[in-house]
Amino acid sequence: MAEGLSHPSIKDGWFAEISETMWPGQAMSLEVDKILHVEKSKYQDVLVFKSKTYGNVLVLDNCIQVTERDEFSYQEMITHLALNSHPNPKKALVIGGGDGGVLREILKHSSIEEAWLCDIDETVIEVSKKYLPEMSVSYQDPRTKVHIGDGFKFLEEYKNQFDVIITDSSDPEGPAESLFQKPYFQLLKDALTEKGVITTQAENLWIHMDIISKLKKDCRDIFPVAEYAYTMIPTYPSGSIGFMVCSKDANADVKKPIRFDWDDDFVAKNLKYYNKQIHEAAFVLPNWADQKLNKGL
Repeated sequence: MAEGLSHPSIKDGWFAEISETMWPGQAMSLEVDKILHVEKSKYQDVLVFKSKTYGNVLVLDNCIQVTERDEFSYQEMITHLALNSHPNPKKALVIGGGDGGVLREILKHSSIEEAWLCDIDETVIEVSKKYLPEMSVSYQDPRTKVHIGDGFKFLEEYKNQFDVIITDSSDPEGPAESLFQKPYFQLLKDALTEKGVITTQAENLWIHMDIISKLKKDCRDIFPVAEYAYTMIPTYPSGSIGFMVCSKDANADVKKPIRFDWDDDFVAKNLKYYNKQIHEAAFVLPNWADQKLNKGL
């Protein structure tokens, strides 16, 4: 442990992610090698530690956001499910995502001319630049444009502007709760171009089915196309996380990539998780979840 640094979520050399509201009765623990950064930003508690087995870990308000070992499974899926469901994405926006991981994935698409990021907490960006270099490298790309501020206010000012919008949010409690409600999704739709696509973090099938079910119904009220997909990621609650993928185009089929501009060599060098088959498989749900989310609509 680094001298002089401590955090209440780290005891006896272990970090424990505990939430009695979002995942009651269970916790994710990681063995800590060294505490790297502790700070109270204007908006949240910020912790970075080096773990024994998952590299550097970014924690906001005691919830794991990313680890160097498994972040790619989340970043690649939330990004490419959307961008490969759009015929020609040129301008994309990330709401949240200050660690830079989603930006990094957006910039892998040669069609992208502008990649915007809107995050309310500049501290997350600066901390990520220091401790998560493989993700924050995206800030060095000339196509990247950063706005520090509230996502709602930003969207209100940009109508019909973005081909793809990705909401890389934390869980729906506290400041992020509004990012899971109908008014926000209406703002997203209004900010999209004609065939625009969104993805948003949409929680875990095993412990958040009621949240996901309501989210899908709300999205279907706003968008003609709204589908739930998921990915495996060991350090998120119950080992997986979902995404709501919505299109403004009623004829769109987001379950299959309508474009895939990468050759095998590019894929081998730049993608660790996502591919064409994974895109389609991500929407195939277990029977009980399919019954709840799809058969009841």
